[in-house]
Amino acid sequence: MAYDYEVLVVGGGIVGLATALALTEARPGLQVGVLEKEPAPAAHQTGRNSGVIHSGVYYRPGSLKARYATEGAAAMVRFCTEQGLPCTVTGKLIVATLPAELPRLAALAERGRRNGIPVTELTADRIKEYEPQVTGLAGLHVATTGSCDYGAVARRYAELAGAAGAELVCGTEVRAIERRRDGVTVRTTAGAELRCAVLVNCAGLHSDEVARLAGDDPGLRIVPFRGEYYELAADRRELVRGLVYPVPDPAFPFLGVHLTRGVHGEVHIGPNAVPALAREGYDWRTVHPAELAATLAYPGSWQLARRHWRHGLGELRRSFSKRAFTGAVQRLLPAVTAADLVPAPAGVRAQAVAADGSLLDDFAFAGFDPDRPGSARRLVHVLNAPSPAATASLPIGREVARRALAALAAES
Repeated sequence: MAYDYEVLVVGGGIVGLATALALTEARPGLQVGVLEKEPAPAAHQTGRNSGVIHSGVYYRPGSLKARYATEGAAAMVRFCTEQGLPCTVTGKLIVATLPAELPRLAALAERGRRNGIPVTELTADRIKEYEPQVTGLAGLHVATTGSCDYGAVARRYAELAGAAGAELVCGTEVRAIERRRDGVTVRTTAGAELRCAVLVNCAGLHSDEVARLAGDDPGLRIVPFRGEYYELAADRRELVRGLVYPVPDPAFPFLGVHLTRGVHGEVHIGPNAVPALAREGYDWRTVHPAELAATLAYPGSWQLARRHWRHGLGELRRSFSKRAFTGAVQRLLPAVTAADLVPAPAGVRAQAVAADGSLLDDFAFAGFDPDRPGSARRLVHVLNAPSPAATASLPIGREVARRALAALAAES
């Protein structure tokens, strides 16, 4: 087979573009292509978030999330600084507002230390030193947390990879994938057939679908959750200096409503977490019947709902009631009122769910693995890369590139 690209990446979000950049850095002159179905890169998860550079304090010690977030946070700050992109390291507070949260806060401090993250424990009075308007019983200060503009970061990845010879092809969606002994053929909506030696799946919200198109069973399904945000009105932004989070409930897989000052001065409030009616369902009006039917037919969706229905009802209430959403914010920031909250664009999280209803707790890769003899040839899949994937995009990109280059070498 004559190849159009030696390595073809599906997905022009921050992980796909970081992979393309890592490939061009590791092998100058490598023929790399990136397919993106939208007219421009970073249109979905990458461009629809609060821009937080996560420290890694939440993640299980020894997990890929813990390792890549810690490494990625430092790398992201360096990258933004070197490239002249907006970035700030304000640190963040994690605040306990109820007595029942205090043991969880102590456990979180210990987890952060095990992950090598500097954590300072705070009394109620010391919280005020960092955030005068925030109220709590106790808190943690995590100095390495910050903010950036991930859309700008992704676009710079694309520019750097492009300058090294990679080609970004936008407005082109994958419709069929044919695996052959001598390569992979991808058919697109543009009517083109693109041939490559190795295909890399970084399709985010559609990663499981792309895996199935390639003939692989991912053993999971992406179940989309919409995160809805407000912003503080411009004349009330002084209420929040940096980033403020509640203590997460380990029984619920999301972090809860938090306050995040962005690099452009805006203060995001949110997100909640509600089921989306389409993989790109950024509001309740957006419904994709086929995608919704597939989600409802999946046993894992029902098992997930059974486990978390009480939390889910609270999230739905905050989705439909600004008063309820405001109440959740007031636990941390008593001075805020409903009038201070201005609707902001929502995001959708690509959450991988197993058939038993469990949520994948770590980044997940499939396909060719040089450390696993006999793994599938010519394909590398990124199957689970929700937050903190943007923070960790540089180390994730290097890992995916390592697998893709090893797959390429195995076929030569």
